[in-house]
Amino acid sequence: MSAQPILLQAGIKDVAFGENVKVVQPVNLYGCSIGNNCFIGPFVEVQKDVTIGDKCKVQSHAFICELVTIGNNCFIGHGVMFINDVFATGGPAQGKKELWKSTTIGNNVSIGSNATILPVEICNDVVIGAGSVVTKNISVPGIYAGNPAKFLRTIQ
Repeated sequence: MSAQPILLQAGIKDVAFGENVKVVQPVNLYGCSIGNNCFIGPFVEVQKDVTIGDKCKVQSHAFICELVTIGNNCFIGHGVMFINDVFATGGPAQGKKELWKSTTIGNNVSIGSNATILPVEICNDVVIGAGSVVTKNISVPGIYAGNPAKFLRTIQ
């Protein structure tokens, strides 16, 4: 077999940046909005229609898919994955964006490395432990961890 692949390029396209944003390349940022005083680490993808608030830090290898809104003063750890397609029909939505779901992250939320965030709402002042899988809305501030993530205790 000697076919040639179609080569696509990662980069930064159609991004609304706030003041004093630091981005470590390579990244793939497109059609999104990133607030003031943010840091975006290398090997991060932020897709279109994502909004990231002020004073947020997104560590390397994070994936923030369409339909995600992140508040102010948030930390997204290394390798955090956001999901917008819950395979409602038994497999990928395959172009049926109406099947995708949104995620809203409040202010002062820290998400530990390698966590997976399904389409949920997370209130302000929450810590998600590393490796956790958030499958349900979180409406009470505190520390959550596990698979599925469960409330452990309040933040002191």
